[in-house]
Amino acid sequence: MEWKKCYLDMILVPLSFMITIGYHLWLWQKVRTKPLSTIIGTNNYGRRLWVSTIMKDNEKKNILAVQTLRNTIMGATLMATTSILLCSGLAAVISSTYSVKKPISDALYGAHGEFMVALKYVTLLLVFLASFMCHSLSIRFINQVNFLINCPPESTVTCEYVSELLEKGFTLNAMGNRIFYSALPLMLWIFGPVLVFVCSITMVPMLYNLDFVFGKSKEKMDEIPSEV
Repeated sequence: MEWKKCYLDMILVPLSFMITIGYHLWLWQKVRTKPLSTIIGTNNYGRRLWVSTIMKDNEKKNILAVQTLRNTIMGATLMATTSILLCSGLAAVISSTYSVKKPISDALYGAHGEFMVALKYVTLLLVFLASFMCHSLSIRFINQVNFLINCPPESTVTCEYVSELLEKGFTLNAMGNRIFYSALPLMLWIFGPVLVFVCSITMVPMLYNLDFVFGKSKEKMDEIPSEV
């Protein structure tokens, strides 16, 4: 009887995760092999050029560099704060006397017993914690860049080193955002596994259109050397 209640959760939820993870593995492979065909690779290339330009003409552009990095840190701080606040709310729900074990509705597909409902909330909590950690580490790296980008040209700090730190910061920021986005299907899991699957297969085409360069922009990027 227990299998009949939770078989949809055991099939659709892992399948949804596999679709999302498979897409991001494919995206990562494209970023490594054809970086300028993706938004992530193109932005990495642009940031490296930006760091090089700022450090070569630091006396005139040092304030611009600090303001730009400050805005980036503010965005990462907002996401980290949102994630930890959601963690606090979920922890309060899990530990409350209201009991997460109560089924929301008998009309829901899938399992909604004590263990399954608790599993849904704990999974959400871990996802938001992972997002918080990524954004916190991102702020750490970008703060380092904030100091090093204004080093004098004769110092041992090179453009390549600062670019690497900045790229690590933005990579962690992107990871934090993607983990945060993955919480949407998990939140819908509270209402049943079917919504998780529908949300996942809807998000992948949306992310594809946001992650790749198309049309005239792609033609211009193809003219740039792909060593980023």
